[in-house]
Amino acid sequence: MTKTEIRRMVTAAAAACEEKKAERIRILELDPADSGFTDYFLICSGTNDRQNQAIATAIEDRMQRDFGAAPNSVEGYRQGEWILLDYVDFVVHIFSEEKRDFYHIERLRKTATPLDLEELKASLVKKVAAARKKRAAKTTAAKKSPAKKSAKKKVAAGASSKAVGRAKKAAVKKTSARKPRKSTKK
Repeated sequence: MTKTEIRRMVTAAAAACEEKKAERIRILELDPADSGFTDYFLICSGTNDRQNQAIATAIEDRMQRDFGAAPNSVEGYRQGEWILLDYVDFVVHIFSEEKRDFYHIERLRKTATPLDLEELKASLVKKVAAARKKRAAKTTAAKKSPAKKSAKKKVAAGASSKAVGRAKKAAVKKTSARKPRKSTKK
């Protein structure tokens, strides 16, 4: 999966958290040298266990609907105090306030780069615009070159169609020279 696609997924998961009124949403981009198992952590808090479960369900639904992705594993959903959704390239942690303050997972990943959700969205918009601009340039260049080729093909086809027309005329002359068959019908 490309880095841009992973970022789109993390952004969509964060949007699902916002829709369910999650608090203190943070995205951490992990240092590859420090952590080889995932690229991003999405961390948020809910006010109670039910809200945490609703946030987890919203994220799962969004990932399935928009990207066709299901979590590799889900931990802690039944208790609801700390729910972990593992999407391999990013991991979502949904905490109750008490558990988040106790474990303080942001402190454990000191080398991680915190990303602002708005900055992440803005960078994705720029990357998508640049990709579309490249694609548009390629398609316009591709449209110009087949036009020249098709003109050459038409010229070649015109020459070959004349030869085919001559062959058809010769075939018609040969068949008309033959005697017609007698009909066996009465």
